[in-house]
Amino acid sequence: MASYNPKLQALIDTLEVAANRRSFRKFEFWHPYPKQMEFIALGKTTRERLLMAGNQNGKSDTGGFESAMHLTGRYPDWWPGRKWDRPTRAWADGETSLLVRDVQQKKLCGPPGVAEDFGTGFIPKEDFVDVSLARGVTDAYDTIQVKHYRPDCTPDGVSTMTFKSYEQGQKKHQGEPIDFDWCDEEPPADVYSEIVTRTTATKGMVFTTFTPLQGMSEVVRKFLQEPSAARAHVIMTIDDAEHIPPEDRQAIIDAWPVHERDARARGIPMMGSGRIFPYPHEMMLEPALSHIPAYWTKLWGIDFGIDHPFAAALIVWDKDNDVIHLHFTHRVAGALPLQHAYQMKQIGRNVPVAWPQDGTQRSKDGTGDTLATSYRKQGGLLMLPEHATWPEGGVSTEAAIMEMQERITTGRFKAPAHLGEFWEEFDLYHRKDGQIVKVNDDILSALQKAIMMKRFSRAVALGPGGGMVRPKNGGIAQGVDFDLF
Repeated sequence: MASYNPKLQALIDTLEVAANRRSFRKFEFWHPYPKQMEFIALGKTTRERLLMAGNQNGKSDTGGFESAMHLTGRYPDWWPGRKWDRPTRAWADGETSLLVRDVQQKKLCGPPGVAEDFGTGFIPKEDFVDVSLARGVTDAYDTIQVKHYRPDCTPDGVSTMTFKSYEQGQKKHQGEPIDFDWCDEEPPADVYSEIVTRTTATKGMVFTTFTPLQGMSEVVRKFLQEPSAARAHVIMTIDDAEHIPPEDRQAIIDAWPVHERDARARGIPMMGSGRIFPYPHEMMLEPALSHIPAYWTKLWGIDFGIDHPFAAALIVWDKDNDVIHLHFTHRVAGALPLQHAYQMKQIGRNVPVAWPQDGTQRSKDGTGDTLATSYRKQGGLLMLPEHATWPEGGVSTEAAIMEMQERITTGRFKAPAHLGEFWEEFDLYHRKDGQIVKVNDDILSALQKAIMMKRFSRAVALGPGGGMVRPKNGGIAQGVDFDLF
């Protein structure tokens, strides 16, 4: 018979306590990926949020974790989003009562119908005050009551969450005000509108997590094509899901029907023939350029953002192989020319800048200068003398689209995976009734200006102190501040 070993027993006891803590205090062990963190942070400034993500990318974990934090007040130190300093009244909404039980209830409370696993969701077992069962669906909850804590970890009341479903319809979502609603999977437009209304009196919020299999629906269109300071969206792809090994991602994508792959892997609405660039990322992807030959030419393209975000795109052109590499992008709303220019000069100080026709408008800074002149004077950018045009004249966007399509299909346009804002715009760029939808296309517009004016790209060194790499017998043309030759 083996003798009792107190050190071994102490180790076993410690491991059991650790395993129990991991099981029943799950919220302590979850940390968001960058896209999930971005989504949570937007809760501080917006009332409506959409996390549009592929299947199994972590969207429901995000919604479940955030819901648990608002219900319990157990916000972690890294929390960047909105906080409630009092108990909350909330809903969790999904397509059907069965799905709500199997997804949202499970994320928050643990697997349904397994008594010993109750409390293994994002809400710790010790925080539950009461649970009431729903009618009609086995082991489904109607409402949960949860302790809410102050920042000093002392309880200050009880939060409640009621589980609802879209199949109940708009009328069942009328009545009481709520602080927040977590919608998992896409709600019908009328139900979503009613949910938003329920949060008006409380100045609350609605956050929604889904894969856009219904295409450019009314709810998706609201987020993507109706800009508002009260709304924001984040697109999360399989490449952002760090729990999926990179070597497994393509096999997962290949297992889905071709027409569903972009939606299920990258959170891109299924837009069918309306999509302008219906190409898989793999046709263009390349690693971020760690070494750029000095003789490759560079050019910025910008979009001023008069009534939308400012954007800049830096292209690097390998003329020998006629390949354009998208090297850097920048998109921001509400900043000044000096701030835009600072970001650009950190990457390519002496790179010429192609700009759109609206740069000939007068700026609003009281100087009487045009927008282009303001960026030249205030920002110190090397603005080209005239606005972007094709060599034969004209400013056709369709011509830029055609060149991009031709380059993509022949392997002569490349971009790295980390330029997430570019890929978001690229994937959502589409037509409606034959016309380009000019929404959420700021970086693409800047890129089009660079492609249009690539004949003025120049061999300069990149970086804040980069200088001109002069061709033999080169010189500076009179009246301009960069080499035209």
